[in-house]
Amino acid sequence: METFFEGIVPSIIATSSADGIPNVSYLSHVVLVDDERVGLSNQFFNTTMANLAENPKAAILLVDGARGGQCRLRAVYEKTVFDGPLFSRVSTQLDATSAQVGMAGIMRLRGVDIFRVVDITIYPSPVAAPIEPVAREPLLEATATLAMTLAHLPAHIDTALDATLEWMRDTLECDQTVVFLADENSGQLATAGSLGYERSGVGSEIAFGDGVFGSAARERDIVKISDLSRARRYSAAVKASAENENLTRTIAPPMDAETMSQIAVPMISGGHLIGVLGAESRRRLAFTAVREAALTLAAQHLAGIIALSQALPEDQKPAPSAQPPGKNTHRIEIRYYAFDDSIFIADEYIIKGIAGRLLNHMLRAHVESGRTGFTNRELRLSTSLRLPEFKDNLETRLLLLRRRLADKTSPIQLVPTGRGQFSLAFDGQPVFVEETTVDGD
Repeated sequence: METFFEGIVPSIIATSSADGIPNVSYLSHVVLVDDERVGLSNQFFNTTMANLAENPKAAILLVDGARGGQCRLRAVYEKTVFDGPLFSRVSTQLDATSAQVGMAGIMRLRGVDIFRVVDITIYPSPVAAPIEPVAREPLLEATATLAMTLAHLPAHIDTALDATLEWMRDTLECDQTVVFLADENSGQLATAGSLGYERSGVGSEIAFGDGVFGSAARERDIVKISDLSRARRYSAAVKASAENENLTRTIAPPMDAETMSQIAVPMISGGHLIGVLGAESRRRLAFTAVREAALTLAAQHLAGIIALSQALPEDQKPAPSAQPPGKNTHRIEIRYYAFDDSIFIADEYIIKGIAGRLLNHMLRAHVESGRTGFTNRELRLSTSLRLPEFKDNLETRLLLLRRRLADKTSPIQLVPTGRGQFSLAFDGQPVFVEETTVDGD
């Protein structure tokens, strides 16, 4: 059907005035708007628009440039749009084609006329098709749409991660979707986001080589299992760990006990492992070769965006800090355990390791001086944080910390205020509770 909209042979619109006087005009561009509507480029439509003002009914003739068939649409005029994504797309196409025939600036787009199609009649070509059109690839088109969506999002990793997870769920129809970020220093994957699981698992870690996702990270290759019906004990162990998160100080990774199919695609940019894109389904044989290819394209595009975001220079001008609310005097109890750098907020285990050390550093600075704003640069220069000298992954750690606090709906949140800048936001007054025990038992 899309070959009717290629414009190889000009399309035609026929309208009629209230008195029955017909008018026929050629169209430079006809585009699909949705399943019920088409859009027509409006350049010189004085008579056509006058007729539509009196009688909104029109006949539109489209010609299949590949096979010679014709398609007649009976349609009703609804409105004209003068801006927005559809207008921009048609205007760009019109400008490009006009320039090719020496009419740049002359065939200027006035608007895109939207018509609702009420009837379609197809007239096949009476002769053999000179050109056989290529079949549509819906998943390829959907993946291209994702790539364009990510390209136009603000330069925040959070938005790119969420858009990719939603695309996997809604377009690829994955029951569960998850994205991990890699820390090659520790050989661990950290869960940055997920959809479809009972627990998000944000902040949980999986060692390189552990399970499907860890194996994809270690081997830097796609790992796929199409039937997990015999592997259920691991799921039970993860569930038990999740129920005792505060005691074990280990965040349980996302897991679905009913999963039958799994796929893990490494995210690589410039030869470096950025993370792993994962999906699960309760159906056997869920991830076909086409879906695997779509996930591969999505994973590498996301990897490039994350790598670029981390390489961009930080804002030089300090952004305003998010100030804690002045009226809320509710105590937020904070417990920090130096032996593993774990931190609890309001009796909820949040995170440990370097991310816990970072949060403790910022919270103590706030309690001591009242400040809320921080920068990546100052954290890197702080010797007390003992960050790795090579590839500290600070942006990734702060991203995971921010998403973990949001996932736990903590009364303390980390709010981005600029590139490489962020603030602490509080729903109450933070107070450190010093512990006399070594490990919190």
